[in-house]
Amino acid sequence: MQFLHPAHDEELELSTDDVFLNPGYFDGGSRLDTNLSPPDFPGSSHPIVSANMNAVTGKRMAETIARFGGLGVLPQDMDLETVARIVKHIHSADPRYDTPLAVTPRATLRDVTGIIRKRSHDLVVVVDEENRPLGVVTHAALRDRDQYTPVSQLMTSRLVALKVGIANRDAFLIMDEARVKAAPVLDESGRLVGVLTRDDTVRLELLRPALSPQGELMVAAAVGISAQAPDTARKLLEIGVSAIVLDTAHGHQRRMLETIRAVKAVVSGKVPIVAGNVCTAEGTRALIEAGADVVKVNVGPGAMCTTRMQTGAGRPTFTSVLVCAREAKKLGKHVWADGGVKHPRDVALYLAAGASRVMVGTALAGTYESPGDVKEDKDGLLYKENYGMASGRAVNDRTADQDPFERAKKGFFREGISTSRIYIREGQESASGILVDMITGVQSAFTYAGARTVAEMHERAVIGVQTAAGYGEGTPHGSVRR
Repeated sequence: MQFLHPAHDEELELSTDDVFLNPGYFDGGSRLDTNLSPPDFPGSSHPIVSANMNAVTGKRMAETIARFGGLGVLPQDMDLETVARIVKHIHSADPRYDTPLAVTPRATLRDVTGIIRKRSHDLVVVVDEENRPLGVVTHAALRDRDQYTPVSQLMTSRLVALKVGIANRDAFLIMDEARVKAAPVLDESGRLVGVLTRDDTVRLELLRPALSPQGELMVAAAVGISAQAPDTARKLLEIGVSAIVLDTAHGHQRRMLETIRAVKAVVSGKVPIVAGNVCTAEGTRALIEAGADVVKVNVGPGAMCTTRMQTGAGRPTFTSVLVCAREAKKLGKHVWADGGVKHPRDVALYLAAGASRVMVGTALAGTYESPGDVKEDKDGLLYKENYGMASGRAVNDRTADQDPFERAKKGFFREGISTSRIYIREGQESASGILVDMITGVQSAFTYAGARTVAEMHERAVIGVQTAAGYGEGTPHGSVRR
C-alpha cells in the first residue's frame, strides 16, 4: 500500500473515515475474478471473522459464518462444556444446508414461538417419529391463536421440499414459483436434512464454506490470559477448534507474553495462535516473538467500547492496522483488524492497510443468528441486546465464581457499554445477508484497487486522506429531495 501524498499522509494518525481508496487499473473481467481467501491460514473463502463477544458469536452465528466462508470465534467466557457441545454441533452441521427447526405434531404454538426466531428463515418443520416432514409452520400461522394450540392444527401440509444435492439455480426457481422463501431439504429416504432459503441459494453461488482439512465447518475459540490458559488451550485442541485466540484489551503486557509462550508449548503448531489486542509496531513484534502466528490489532474503536473515553488510550484504526501489518510482514506473520467496522468500505480499507482478516462485532449483533432472544419495543420493532466485553455486565459474568467483594472491586474497571439495542433491519435479519453485502462491496473495492487477491490489495492499494466533508459527500444523501 502507498499513500497518494506520502510526504504528508505518512505523518498523520488516521481512522478509516479519514481515508479513501484511489481507483486504479483492473485487468480482470468482473468482481468475480477476485479471490478473498485470507493469506494467514487456509480454509476460509473470505476475511470476515465474527467477534468473540457474548452478544455476537454463539452456536448459530459460528455455524452460519462458517457456512458462508468466514470464521466465528467463541467467547472466552463460555465454559468448556458448552464450547465442546457447540464445536461438535458445528462439525456435524451440513456445509450447505441450515440446521432445521423441527417439532413433533404434539408440540404447541407456545413451543413453536419459543424457537421460530432462532433462524431467519421463519420456518419450523413438523416431523414424524422417523424425521420425515408432515408439514411446516411459519409466523403467518401463529396469529390470533391460543398458545396451547397443537401444531397439527397450525401447520400447512402443502409441502414444498427439495432433494439433497439440488443445484442452487433449480432450488431457487422451485421456491420462486411456489412463492416460498425457504424449504426443507430431504434425503433419498424422505428424511429431513436441513433447510435452504431462496436467498441463500444465490449467496451460496458467491461464497463457499470455510472447511477444515477434515471437511468440517471451521470454528475458533477465545481464551483469556489467566494461569489456566495453557490447560484451556489443551482442551480446546482436543475439542477440535481451528484456531485459538488469546484475547485481552491491552495485549502489550507481560502476562500476555507469558501466556503466549505457555500456550505455544501446548499447541506446538497444531492450530494458529491469534493474540491481541495491540496498536503499535512494538506490541506487534513482542507478541510475534513470544509465539503468536497472528496479531489482533486495534484498541478502543468498537461500538460498545469506552476505553478511549475512560483512559485516553488507543490509536486511530487505519494507522494502527497499517503500522502493525508492516511490522508483522517483516517477521513473516499477519494481523487481524478488530473493531470499528460500520460499512463494507471499512473492511476493504483494513485489507488495503495490510490486514489478513477483519473482525466484526456489533454489525452482526442485530441478526437472528446472534445469541440472545429477540425482543420487541413498544412500537413493535424487533431488537437484540448488545454489550461490550469489558463492560460491567461482562465483567460480572466473567467473575461469577469469585466472592461478591472481589467482583465489586473488579466492577470498577469497566471499559464498555453494558446494554444497547441493536435493531433487526429488514433485509439484514440474517448474518448471511450482511456477509454477502460486505463481501460484494470488498470484491468491488478490489477491482477499483486493481487487485485480484488479498496480497495484491496489500501491494497495489493507493490511499488518499480526505476531509470530513469528503467523507460526507460519499455517503448516500439523495433519498429525500425537496
